[in-house]
Amino acid sequence: MKVATGRVVDGKVVLEGERLREGSVVTVVISDEPAGFDTTPEEESALLEAIAQAERGQVVSWDRLRAHLRRSA
Repeated sequence: MKVATGRVVDGKVVLEGERLREGSVVTVVISDEPAGFDTTPEEESALLEAIAQAERGQVVSWDRLRAHLRRSA
């Protein structure tokens, strides 16, 4: 998993400095703020660690998470 920033140019998302493989599946989060978002150093560190965990395959499946949430409700 990667996090990339870009802009819409002529109706297409153009990423800044990031090249993706043809056919890559992406998720686009549209910000209401013109400059994106700010994080604290702690939040940025936690986000980068979460991305690294996902890249290592240290994830929880949707089925397992859903079952846990149902037990907690």
